[in-house]
Parts: sequence; structure tokens; C-alpha cells
Amino acid sequence: MSNNLTKRQIVQSIYEGANYNHKHVTEIVQKTLDHICNGLVSGQNVELRNFGVFEVQIRKSRVGRNPNQPEKDVIIPRRAVVKFKAGKEMKAGLSKLDLDSV
Repeated sequence: MSNNLTKRQIVQSIYEGANYNHKHVTEIVQKTLDHICNGLVSGQNVELRNFGVFEVQIRKSRVGRNPNQPEKDVIIPRRAVVKFKAGKEMKAGLSKLDLDSV
């Protein structure tokens, strides 16, 4: 079993701690993720207080190498990527993380 937290687990956790039906919680979580995605796709940064900031950054075009054919240059085009910067509370929590257990 994977050590990842899934959307399904998030929905289940919220559902167990609230007075809403499962379908309603699923819709709210999905709409939240959709709004975050739409904001990033439109070029906006998404700031979630006490959590962090998702930033859209543009990576420049560059020349790469194919390890199977090192004599050929490969042009890697300019592209948008998402960078996440953790907020203060998350950084504080991560500093307490037992690195050997991860």
C-alpha cells in the first residue's frame, strides 16, 4: 500500500468529522481543487493562508541531451510549471518530522 494521501482519504476524513453527506463533501473537495487548477491555468498564483502558495513560473527554453543519442541536441521548449512554497505552519510541522520514518 502506498504512503500517499489520496483525495478519497481526504473526503472520508472530512465526512467522518462533519454533519454533511458523503456526496456533498466529495463535491466540495472537487470544486476546491477545480478552482485551484483553474486559477493556476489562467496564470494566477494561489495563496492558501497557513498552508502555502502555488506559483506559476515560466521555464526558459534550453538545449538538452538524449542519453541514448548524445550526439543529437534536443530542444526543450519554454513552458509553465507550478512551484509550491510551504507556509510557516507547514514548515514548522515539517521541521518536527522524523526523517527516518519517512
